[in-house]
Amino acid sequence: MTLPTFKGGVHPPDGKSLTESKEIEVLQPVKDLVYPMSQHLGPPCSPIVKKGDRVLAGMKIADSDTFVSAPIMASVSGMVKDVGMRMTISGGMETCVVVENDGRYEHSSELLPHPDYESLDPKELIRIIREAGIVGMGGATFPTHVKLSPPPDRKIKWIIVNGAECEPFLNCDNRLMLEHPEPIIGGLEICMRIFPDAEGIIAIENNKPESIKRMEGELSERGGRIRVVPHAVKYPQGAEKMLIYSITGQEIPPGALPADVGCIVFNVSTMEHIWLAVVEGIPVIERVVSVTGDVIANPKNISAPIGTCIRELIDCAGGFTEEPAKVLSGGPMMGISMRSIDVPTVKGTSGILALSARSSICPPESNCIRCGRCIEGCPMGLVPTNLDKLVRLREYSEFESGGGMNCIECGSCTYACPAFRHLTQSCRDGKAGVMAARRREQALKKG
Repeated sequence: MTLPTFKGGVHPPDGKSLTESKEIEVLQPVKDLVYPMSQHLGPPCSPIVKKGDRVLAGMKIADSDTFVSAPIMASVSGMVKDVGMRMTISGGMETCVVVENDGRYEHSSELLPHPDYESLDPKELIRIIREAGIVGMGGATFPTHVKLSPPPDRKIKWIIVNGAECEPFLNCDNRLMLEHPEPIIGGLEICMRIFPDAEGIIAIENNKPESIKRMEGELSERGGRIRVVPHAVKYPQGAEKMLIYSITGQEIPPGALPADVGCIVFNVSTMEHIWLAVVEGIPVIERVVSVTGDVIANPKNISAPIGTCIRELIDCAGGFTEEPAKVLSGGPMMGISMRSIDVPTVKGTSGILALSARSSICPPESNCIRCGRCIEGCPMGLVPTNLDKLVRLREYSEFESGGGMNCIECGSCTYACPAFRHLTQSCRDGKAGVMAARRREQALKKG
Protein backbone atom coordinates (compact mmCIF):
# COMPACT_ATOMS: atom_id res chain seq x y z
CA MET A 1 0.00 0.00 0.00
CA THR A 2 1.28 3.44 -0.93
CA LEU A 3 1.49 5.67 2.11
CA PRO A 4 0.45 9.32 1.86
CA THR A 5 3.21 11.85 1.27
CA PHE A 6 4.00 15.04 -0.64
CA LYS A 7 5.93 16.15 -3.71
CA GLY A 8 9.68 16.66 -3.35
CA GLY A 9 11.59 16.11 -0.13
CA VAL A 10 14.80 14.33 0.81
CA HIS A 11 15.97 11.36 2.91
CA PRO A 12 18.73 12.44 5.32
CA PRO A 13 20.12 9.90 7.82
CA ASP A 14 17.69 10.00 10.72
CA GLY A 15 20.02 9.50 13.70
CA LYS A 16 17.03 8.53 15.82
CA SER A 17 18.49 5.29 17.15
CA LEU A 18 20.43 7.27 19.77
CA THR A 19 17.30 8.11 21.78
CA GLU A 20 14.30 6.30 20.28
CA SER A 21 14.35 3.58 22.96
CA LYS A 22 15.18 5.94 25.85
CA GLU A 23 12.24 6.52 28.18
CA ILE A 24 11.58 10.10 29.27
CA GLU A 25 13.53 11.04 32.41
CA VAL A 26 12.51 13.88 34.72
CA LEU A 27 15.12 16.51 35.59
CA GLN A 28 14.85 18.75 38.62
CA PRO A 29 17.31 21.59 37.97
CA VAL A 30 19.50 23.07 40.70
CA LYS A 31 20.58 26.30 38.98
CA ASP A 32 18.55 29.45 38.48
CA LEU A 33 15.64 29.31 36.03
CA VAL A 34 15.67 31.97 33.30
CA TYR A 35 12.52 32.95 31.39
CA PRO A 36 12.94 34.99 28.18
CA MET A 37 9.98 37.26 27.39
CA SER A 38 9.72 36.09 23.78
CA GLN A 39 8.70 32.43 23.76
CA HIS A 40 6.02 32.66 21.08
CA LEU A 41 5.49 34.03 17.60
CA GLY A 42 4.29 37.59 18.15
CA PRO A 43 5.17 40.59 20.36
CA PRO A 44 7.13 39.65 23.50
CA CYS A 45 5.53 39.59 26.94
CA SER A 46 6.23 42.11 29.67
CA PRO A 47 7.29 41.00 33.17
CA ILE A 48 4.59 41.28 35.83
CA VAL A 49 6.92 40.38 38.72
CA LYS A 50 9.89 42.24 40.16
CA LYS A 51 13.10 41.42 41.96
CA GLY A 52 12.39 40.04 45.42
CA ASP A 53 8.96 38.61 44.63
CA ARG A 54 8.32 34.99 45.59
CA VAL A 55 6.71 32.88 42.88
CA LEU A 56 5.19 29.42 42.76
CA ALA A 57 5.29 26.88 39.93
CA GLY A 58 2.48 27.70 37.55
CA MET A 59 2.24 31.35 38.60
CA LYS A 60 2.07 33.88 35.76
CA ILE A 61 5.23 35.99 35.62
CA ALA A 62 4.80 37.70 32.22
CA ASP A 63 1.98 38.53 29.83
CA SER A 64 0.93 40.75 26.94
CA ASP A 65 -2.28 42.53 25.95
CA THR A 66 -1.87 41.60 22.28
CA PHE A 67 -3.95 38.78 20.80
CA VAL A 68 -1.03 36.96 19.16
CA SER A 69 0.83 36.23 22.39
CA ALA A 70 0.91 33.75 25.26
CA PRO A 71 1.70 34.30 28.95
CA ILE A 72 4.77 32.82 30.64
CA MET A 73 4.62 30.96 33.95
CA ALA A 74 7.24 30.17 36.55
CA SER A 75 8.14 26.49 36.35
CA VAL A 76 9.54 26.26 39.90
CA SER A 77 8.94 27.97 43.20
CA GLY A 78 11.48 30.48 44.48
CA MET A 79 12.51 34.12 44.63
CA VAL A 80 12.78 36.46 41.63
CA LYS A 81 16.50 37.12 41.57
CA ASP A 82 16.57 39.58 38.68
CA VAL A 83 14.63 41.05 35.78
CA GLY A 84 17.12 42.06 33.13
CA MET A 85 19.00 41.25 29.96
CA ARG A 86 20.30 37.72 29.42
CA MET A 87 21.59 35.78 26.43
CA THR A 88 19.07 33.41 24.84
CA ILE A 89 19.29 30.45 22.46
CA SER A 90 19.50 32.69 19.39
CA GLY A 91 22.66 34.33 20.77
CA GLY A 92 20.95 37.68 21.27
CA MET A 93 20.23 39.53 24.49
CA GLU A 94 16.66 39.65 25.73
CA THR A 95 14.72 40.74 28.81
CA CYS A 96 14.38 37.74 31.14
CA VAL A 97 12.94 36.96 34.54
CA VAL A 98 15.44 35.03 36.67
CA VAL A 99 14.09 32.82 39.48
CA GLU A 100 16.26 31.26 42.16
CA ASN A 101 14.93 27.72 42.55
CA ASP A 102 14.14 26.92 46.19
CA GLY A 103 13.84 23.19 45.45
CA ARG A 104 10.35 22.95 46.97
CA TYR A 105 8.39 22.95 43.69
CA GLU A 106 5.35 24.45 45.38
CA HIS A 107 2.51 24.92 42.90
CA SER A 108 0.12 27.77 42.32
CA SER A 109 -3.62 27.13 41.79
CA GLU A 110 -4.17 30.01 39.35
CA LEU A 111 -5.43 27.63 36.65
CA LEU A 112 -8.33 25.50 37.87
CA PRO A 113 -8.81 21.87 36.72
CA HIS A 114 -11.93 21.05 34.69
CA PRO A 115 -12.27 17.25 34.50
CA ASP A 116 -15.88 17.92 33.43
CA TYR A 117 -14.71 20.04 30.48
CA GLU A 118 -17.56 18.74 28.30
CA SER A 119 -19.81 21.19 30.15
CA LEU A 120 -17.64 24.15 29.06
CA ASP A 121 -18.42 26.14 25.93
CA PRO A 122 -15.75 26.62 23.21
CA LYS A 123 -14.94 30.21 24.22
CA GLU A 124 -14.18 29.12 27.78
CA LEU A 125 -11.97 26.28 26.53
CA ILE A 126 -10.03 28.71 24.34
CA ARG A 127 -9.68 31.12 27.27
CA ILE A 128 -8.20 28.36 29.46
CA ILE A 129 -5.79 27.35 26.70
CA ARG A 130 -4.66 30.97 26.33
CA GLU A 131 -4.20 31.42 30.08
CA ALA A 132 -2.11 28.23 30.19
CA GLY A 133 0.44 29.82 27.83
CA ILE A 134 0.17 27.06 25.23
CA VAL A 135 2.01 27.56 21.92
CA GLY A 136 3.12 25.30 19.08
CA MET A 137 5.50 23.01 20.97
CA GLY A 138 7.05 21.59 17.80
CA GLY A 139 9.17 24.72 17.47
CA ALA A 140 6.99 27.20 15.58
CA THR A 141 5.57 28.55 18.89
CA PHE A 142 2.45 30.06 17.31
CA PRO A 143 -0.04 30.78 20.12
CA THR A 144 -2.52 27.90 20.23
CA HIS A 145 -5.57 29.97 21.17
CA VAL A 146 -5.07 31.98 17.98
CA LYS A 147 -5.14 28.81 15.86
CA LEU A 148 -8.33 27.81 17.65
CA SER A 149 -9.96 31.14 16.75
CA PRO A 150 -10.22 31.19 12.94
CA PRO A 151 -12.55 33.69 11.22
CA PRO A 152 -16.22 32.67 11.49
CA ASP A 153 -16.46 32.00 7.76
CA ARG A 154 -13.71 29.32 7.90
CA LYS A 155 -15.23 25.88 8.36
CA ILE A 156 -12.73 23.53 10.01
CA LYS A 157 -12.99 20.02 8.55
CA TRP A 158 -9.75 18.45 9.80
CA ILE A 159 -7.78 18.79 13.03
CA ILE A 160 -4.40 17.21 12.31
CA VAL A 161 -2.07 16.08 15.08
CA ASN A 162 1.51 16.14 13.83
CA GLY A 163 3.32 13.05 15.08
CA ALA A 164 5.58 12.78 12.03
CA GLU A 165 8.69 14.12 13.80
CA CYS A 166 10.65 14.02 10.56
CA GLU A 167 13.55 16.12 11.88
CA PRO A 168 16.58 13.81 12.25
CA PHE A 169 17.82 12.84 15.75
CA LEU A 170 14.73 14.07 17.64
CA ASN A 171 12.48 11.65 19.53
CA CYS A 172 10.58 13.78 22.06
CA ASP A 173 7.28 13.44 20.15
CA ASN A 174 7.84 9.73 19.52
CA ARG A 175 8.39 9.08 23.23
CA LEU A 176 5.34 11.14 24.18
CA MET A 177 3.16 9.01 21.90
CA LEU A 178 4.61 5.84 23.39
CA GLU A 179 4.43 6.89 27.03
CA HIS A 180 1.53 9.37 27.17
CA PRO A 181 -0.99 8.58 24.42
CA GLU A 182 -4.04 9.31 26.61
CA PRO A 183 -3.47 13.07 27.13
CA ILE A 184 -2.52 13.51 23.46
CA ILE A 185 -5.82 11.99 22.35
CA GLY A 186 -7.60 13.81 25.18
CA GLY A 187 -6.23 17.13 23.93
CA LEU A 188 -7.48 16.34 20.44
CA GLU A 189 -10.92 15.50 21.81
CA ILE A 190 -11.01 18.89 23.56
CA CYS A 191 -10.20 20.62 20.26
CA MET A 192 -12.93 18.64 18.55
CA ARG A 193 -15.41 20.02 21.07
CA ILE A 194 -14.47 23.47 19.80
CA PHE A 195 -14.97 22.26 16.20
CA PRO A 196 -17.66 19.55 16.51
CA ASP A 197 -17.87 18.91 12.76
CA ALA A 198 -14.14 18.26 12.32
CA GLU A 199 -12.41 14.92 11.84
CA GLY A 200 -9.37 14.15 13.99
CA ILE A 201 -6.26 12.83 12.21
CA ILE A 202 -3.08 11.68 13.97
CA ALA A 203 -0.28 11.62 11.35
CA ILE A 204 2.77 9.47 12.18
CA GLU A 205 5.66 8.53 9.92
CA ASN A 206 5.91 4.80 9.25
CA ASN A 207 9.34 4.53 10.91
CA LYS A 208 7.56 4.72 14.28
CA PRO A 209 5.56 1.45 14.22
CA GLU A 210 5.36 1.20 18.02
CA SER A 211 3.89 4.69 18.28
CA ILE A 212 1.37 3.89 15.56
CA LYS A 213 0.37 0.70 17.38
CA ARG A 214 0.18 2.50 20.74
CA MET A 215 -2.03 5.30 19.47
CA GLU A 216 -4.28 2.93 17.52
CA GLY A 217 -4.63 0.75 20.61
CA GLU A 218 -5.69 3.71 22.74
CA LEU A 219 -8.18 4.84 20.10
CA SER A 220 -9.72 1.37 19.81
CA GLU A 221 -10.98 1.76 23.37
CA ARG A 222 -12.52 5.18 22.69
CA GLY A 223 -14.15 5.15 19.26
CA GLY A 224 -15.22 8.48 17.79
CA ARG A 225 -14.04 10.52 14.82
CA ILE A 226 -10.30 10.13 15.33
CA ARG A 227 -7.99 7.91 13.29
CA VAL A 228 -4.28 7.32 12.92
CA VAL A 229 -2.83 7.82 9.42
CA PRO A 230 0.67 6.34 8.86
CA HIS A 231 2.77 8.39 6.44
CA ALA A 232 5.71 7.72 4.19
CA VAL A 233 9.11 8.47 5.71
CA LYS A 234 10.42 11.57 4.00
CA TYR A 235 11.71 14.94 5.15
CA PRO A 236 9.98 17.44 5.71
CA GLN A 237 6.83 15.33 6.10
CA GLY A 238 6.07 17.07 9.40
CA ALA A 239 5.89 20.55 7.86
CA GLU A 240 2.38 21.96 8.13
CA LYS A 241 1.80 22.43 4.41
CA MET A 242 3.20 18.99 3.59
CA LEU A 243 0.94 17.24 6.10
CA ILE A 244 -2.13 19.06 4.84
CA TYR A 245 -1.35 18.09 1.26
CA SER A 246 -0.65 14.44 2.07
CA ILE A 247 -3.87 14.09 4.11
CA THR A 248 -6.35 16.25 2.20
CA GLY A 249 -4.75 16.64 -1.24
CA GLN A 250 -5.05 20.42 -0.89
CA GLU A 251 -2.27 22.91 -1.50
CA ILE A 252 -2.26 26.07 0.61
CA PRO A 253 -2.03 29.09 -1.72
CA PRO A 254 0.73 31.65 -1.07
CA GLY A 255 -0.27 33.93 1.77
CA ALA A 256 -3.10 31.66 2.90
CA LEU A 257 -3.43 29.86 6.23
CA PRO A 258 -4.36 26.23 6.99
CA ALA A 259 -7.78 27.39 8.18
CA ASP A 260 -8.41 28.71 4.65
CA VAL A 261 -8.48 25.10 3.44
CA GLY A 262 -10.37 23.80 6.48
CA CYS A 263 -7.39 22.54 8.52
CA ILE A 264 -5.71 23.18 11.84
CA VAL A 265 -2.42 21.42 12.64
CA PHE A 266 -1.02 20.83 16.13
CA ASN A 267 2.09 19.12 17.47
CA VAL A 268 1.55 16.10 19.75
CA SER A 269 3.11 17.95 22.69
CA THR A 270 0.69 20.82 22.15
CA MET A 271 -2.17 18.34 22.41
CA GLU A 272 -0.81 16.96 25.67
CA HIS A 273 -0.53 20.47 27.12
CA ILE A 274 -4.11 21.29 26.12
CA TRP A 275 -5.30 18.27 28.09
CA LEU A 276 -3.08 19.12 31.06
CA ALA A 277 -4.34 22.72 31.10
CA VAL A 278 -8.04 21.98 30.77
CA VAL A 279 -8.41 18.74 32.73
CA GLU A 280 -5.69 19.10 35.39
CA GLY A 281 -5.21 22.86 35.54
CA ILE A 282 -1.48 22.66 34.72
CA PRO A 283 -0.07 25.40 32.44
CA VAL A 284 3.02 25.10 30.25
CA ILE A 285 5.81 24.80 32.79
CA GLU A 286 7.84 21.89 31.38
CA ARG A 287 8.58 20.09 28.16
CA VAL A 288 10.41 17.04 26.79
CA VAL A 289 13.76 17.67 25.09
CA SER A 290 15.87 15.15 23.16
CA VAL A 291 19.51 15.66 24.18
CA THR A 292 21.50 13.78 21.58
CA GLY A 293 24.39 13.72 19.14
CA ASP A 294 27.61 11.79 18.62
CA VAL A 295 29.48 13.64 21.40
CA ILE A 296 26.78 13.22 24.07
CA ALA A 297 27.86 10.50 26.53
CA ASN A 298 24.37 9.13 27.24
CA PRO A 299 21.74 10.58 24.87
CA LYS A 300 18.37 10.98 26.58
CA ASN A 301 14.85 12.31 26.33
CA ILE A 302 14.47 14.64 29.31
CA SER A 303 11.41 16.31 30.76
CA ALA A 304 12.63 19.57 32.26
CA PRO A 305 11.05 22.77 33.59
CA ILE A 306 10.91 25.64 31.10
CA GLY A 307 13.84 27.94 31.85
CA THR A 308 16.30 25.15 32.73
CA CYS A 309 19.85 25.91 31.66
CA ILE A 310 20.84 23.85 28.64
CA ARG A 311 24.14 23.01 30.31
CA GLU A 312 22.16 21.17 33.01
CA LEU A 313 20.34 19.14 30.34
CA ILE A 314 23.66 18.17 28.77
CA ASP A 315 25.13 17.27 32.18
CA CYS A 316 22.06 15.10 32.85
CA ALA A 317 22.91 13.23 29.64
CA GLY A 318 26.46 12.54 30.83
CA GLY A 319 28.10 15.61 29.31
CA PHE A 320 30.36 15.67 26.26
CA THR A 321 32.72 12.84 25.33
CA GLU A 322 34.81 15.38 23.44
CA GLU A 323 34.60 19.06 22.60
CA PRO A 324 31.66 19.50 20.18
CA ALA A 325 32.25 21.27 16.90
CA LYS A 326 28.66 22.48 16.88
CA VAL A 327 25.71 22.50 19.29
CA LEU A 328 22.28 23.06 17.81
CA SER A 329 18.94 23.92 19.33
CA GLY A 330 16.69 21.58 17.38
CA GLY A 331 17.70 19.10 14.71
CA PRO A 332 20.33 19.26 11.96
CA MET A 333 17.94 20.43 9.22
CA MET A 334 16.13 23.34 10.84
CA GLY A 335 17.96 23.82 14.15
CA ILE A 336 19.96 26.93 14.98
CA SER A 337 23.62 26.95 15.96
CA MET A 338 24.18 28.09 19.55
CA ARG A 339 26.90 30.44 20.75
CA SER A 340 26.63 29.22 24.34
CA ILE A 341 25.05 26.36 26.29
CA ASP A 342 24.57 28.63 29.32
CA VAL A 343 21.19 29.74 28.00
CA PRO A 344 17.68 28.65 29.02
CA THR A 345 15.31 26.21 27.41
CA VAL A 346 12.08 27.77 26.16
CA LYS A 347 8.68 26.44 25.11
CA GLY A 348 9.91 25.67 21.59
CA THR A 349 13.07 23.77 22.60
CA SER A 350 12.50 20.27 21.22
CA GLY A 351 16.10 19.10 21.05
CA ILE A 352 19.73 19.82 21.81
CA LEU A 353 22.07 18.26 19.25
CA ALA A 354 25.84 18.20 19.88
CA LEU A 355 27.97 17.14 16.93
CA SER A 356 31.63 16.30 16.49
CA ALA A 357 33.81 17.77 13.75
CA ARG A 358 33.49 14.42 11.94
CA SER A 359 29.73 14.72 11.60
CA SER A 360 29.43 18.45 11.05
CA ILE A 361 31.82 18.95 8.16
CA CYS A 362 30.79 21.91 6.00
CA PRO A 363 32.81 21.78 2.76
CA PRO A 364 33.40 25.05 0.89
CA GLU A 365 30.89 26.08 -1.74
CA SER A 366 31.64 25.46 -5.41
CA ASN A 367 29.88 26.58 -8.56
CA CYS A 368 26.37 25.33 -9.30
CA ILE A 369 26.55 22.38 -11.72
CA ARG A 370 22.90 22.70 -12.86
CA CYS A 371 22.03 19.19 -11.69
CA GLY A 372 18.52 20.12 -10.56
CA ARG A 373 18.67 18.18 -7.29
CA CYS A 374 17.63 21.25 -5.27
CA ILE A 375 14.56 21.60 -7.49
CA GLU A 376 13.67 17.92 -7.07
CA GLY A 377 14.04 18.20 -3.30
CA CYS A 378 12.15 21.45 -2.72
CA PRO A 379 8.73 20.57 -1.25
CA MET A 380 7.38 23.99 -2.24
CA GLY A 381 8.12 23.59 -5.95
CA LEU A 382 10.64 26.45 -6.04
CA VAL A 383 13.89 26.78 -8.03
CA PRO A 384 16.41 27.31 -5.22
CA THR A 385 19.42 27.77 -7.50
CA ASN A 386 17.77 30.73 -9.25
CA LEU A 387 16.64 32.24 -5.95
CA ASP A 388 20.18 31.88 -4.61
CA LYS A 389 21.55 33.80 -7.57
CA LEU A 390 19.01 36.60 -7.18
CA VAL A 391 19.79 37.03 -3.49
CA ARG A 392 23.53 37.18 -4.12
CA LEU A 393 22.80 39.96 -6.65
CA ARG A 394 20.45 41.60 -4.12
CA GLU A 395 17.61 41.46 -6.61
CA TYR A 396 15.00 41.15 -3.90
CA SER A 397 11.99 42.11 -6.02
CA GLU A 398 12.84 39.35 -8.51
CA PHE A 399 13.40 36.97 -5.58
CA GLU A 400 9.89 37.75 -4.36
CA SER A 401 8.31 37.37 -7.80
CA GLY A 402 10.10 34.01 -8.13
CA GLY A 403 8.22 32.69 -5.09
CA GLY A 404 11.06 33.10 -2.60
CA MET A 405 8.74 34.22 0.18
CA ASN A 406 7.07 30.77 0.03
CA CYS A 407 10.29 29.05 1.17
CA ILE A 408 9.71 27.19 4.45
CA GLU A 409 13.48 27.08 5.20
CA CYS A 410 13.41 23.31 5.62
CA GLY A 411 16.99 22.81 4.37
CA SER A 412 16.13 20.20 1.72
CA CYS A 413 17.80 22.16 -1.07
CA THR A 414 21.04 22.62 0.86
CA TYR A 415 21.10 18.94 1.82
CA ALA A 416 20.56 17.85 -1.79
CA CYS A 417 23.17 20.19 -3.34
CA PRO A 418 26.39 18.38 -4.39
CA ALA A 419 28.12 21.76 -4.76
CA PHE A 420 27.44 22.55 -1.08
CA ARG A 421 25.71 25.82 -1.97
CA HIS A 422 24.14 27.60 1.00
CA LEU A 423 20.75 27.69 -0.68
CA THR A 424 18.56 27.73 2.41
CA GLN A 425 20.55 30.55 3.97
CA SER A 426 20.26 32.51 0.73
CA CYS A 427 16.48 32.14 0.82
CA ARG A 428 16.46 33.19 4.46
CA ASP A 429 18.53 36.27 3.57
CA GLY A 430 16.26 36.97 0.60
CA LYS A 431 13.14 36.92 2.75
CA ALA A 432 14.80 39.29 5.21
CA GLY A 433 15.72 41.60 2.32
CA VAL A 434 12.15 41.66 1.02
CA MET A 435 10.77 42.45 4.48
CA ALA A 436 13.32 45.25 4.94
CA ALA A 437 12.31 46.73 1.56
CA ARG A 438 8.65 46.62 2.59
CA ARG A 439 9.42 48.44 5.83
CA ARG A 440 11.31 51.14 3.92
CA GLU A 441 8.36 51.62 1.57
CA GLN A 442 5.95 51.94 4.49
CA ALA A 443 8.25 54.44 6.22
CA LEU A 444 8.43 56.55 3.06
CA LYS A 445 4.64 56.55 2.73
CA LYS A 446 4.25 57.70 6.33
CA GLY A 447 7.02 60.29 6.05
